[in-house]
Amino acid sequence: MHSNFRVQVTFWGVRGSVPTPVPANLGYGGNTSCIEVRAQDGVQLIIDAGTGLRALGLSLTGESAARPDTHLFLTHFHWDHIQGLPFFICLYDPGSRVTIYSDREPEELRRFLEGQMTAPYFPVGLTSVPATWNFVRIGADPIRIGGVSARSFPLNHPQGGCGFRFEYEGIAVVHASDLEHGDDEMERILIGIARDADLLIYDAHFTPEEYPSRRGWGHSTWLDAVRIARAARVKRLVLFHHDPSRDDRQIDEMVALAREQFAATEAAREGSSITL
Repeated sequence: MHSNFRVQVTFWGVRGSVPTPVPANLGYGGNTSCIEVRAQDGVQLIIDAGTGLRALGLSLTGESAARPDTHLFLTHFHWDHIQGLPFFICLYDPGSRVTIYSDREPEELRRFLEGQMTAPYFPVGLTSVPATWNFVRIGADPIRIGGVSARSFPLNHPQGGCGFRFEYEGIAVVHASDLEHGDDEMERILIGIARDADLLIYDAHFTPEEYPSRRGWGHSTWLDAVRIARAARVKRLVLFHHDPSRDDRQIDEMVALAREQFAATEAAREGSSITL
């Protein structure tokens, strides 16, 4: 990482629901949710284990043997957020130390992930991989990972979900995806958590026109993303979790509309990085 960077955020998977490796979508990317957050002190955090996690893992093989431990934060356990985990190369490295954080108790978290890697769904069980595993529950009280402070907050999503706020040397990154508005208390908490963040990554799965017929599906719109960004006075907004049917041209149009109300808006693009 360049010495002028305090935090670097890289998008390895930006799509929601299902991978979409079709030509019309590849400008923004077709892999499902996976984001890497690196701090200048070398701490590496990963948000979600969608199909983008495979490429992230492969990128780590070129690093030195002293590469940092893996800290994986899971927002929830729907397939598009965990389906890359069995293909994460670090699992198969006996020198890897992987800690997985969620808002669930460690044994429940372990059970969820082991269930995905059992016969007949996958030939290698999670208990058989050589990496060293640790499972941690994260809540409203911040925890420290090197120089990074991390905390979670609840989000309104079917079967539950959470967002995260990471802080490092005065830089704050907030991830709030897979959420639906309508719970006033959760929205109050969200705005408070996102207050003055340098970067807000936000669920924009639907357009305002689509949302009424998809109420209860657990997702937000670019208009809600803008509204929260303004209320929380964040510096930059990134629209995330693109609908699998949304092609590059449509995402461009969505960003243009959002920028009319919040100029510092962009859409998450697979392979791109933001430095803070």
